[in-house]
Amino acid sequence: MPVRRDQDGAGSDLSAVLVAYSSIEGHTARIAQRIAEVLRSAGHRVDLLPAGPYLAWSDYAGVIVGASVHYGHHPARLCSQLHACRNELANRPSAFFSVSLGAKEHYAKKFLRRAGWRPQLTAVFRGALQYSRYGPIKRRVVQAFAAVGGHDTDTSRDYDYTDWKAVDSFATAFSALVT
Repeated sequence: MPVRRDQDGAGSDLSAVLVAYSSIEGHTARIAQRIAEVLRSAGHRVDLLPAGPYLAWSDYAGVIVGASVHYGHHPARLCSQLHACRNELANRPSAFFSVSLGAKEHYAKKFLRRAGWRPQLTAVFRGALQYSRYGPIKRRVVQAFAAVGGHDTDTSRDYDYTDWKAVDSFATAFSALVT
């Protein structure tokens, strides 16, 4: 396997896959974890990390980025970061997954257009209502949005709407891109 040496002499495995995610309540992180597990079971070395400015995208053979939508937007900071490294990402297999309660594709399209990034693979997954993780004010706001959207409003429990088979299929399709 090719190895890239960093300034301090440490090596980076250029055949590795990075799964980076931006998550607020943790559900997008759970989806990223599942993707990493599928990739590992396919024989890939995977680094699973929260998205941040410290990531060395070029150290990886393939990159998957996931982000959640809150109040109609993906994180602006992540969009700026991806815009800054879009050329690095264009030189390797890359994928993006978006997580939102209604699984709205237009959120992902708008985000990727702003970032100037065209990953080879994209997916939109339904998220979760995690009432137990919300503070009292956010719980009421989310409950009101959920009612308007026809989602569950019983705040005494959490709801997971993610199609986990679709997540597995997305990871398997990305594995084929990197192999």
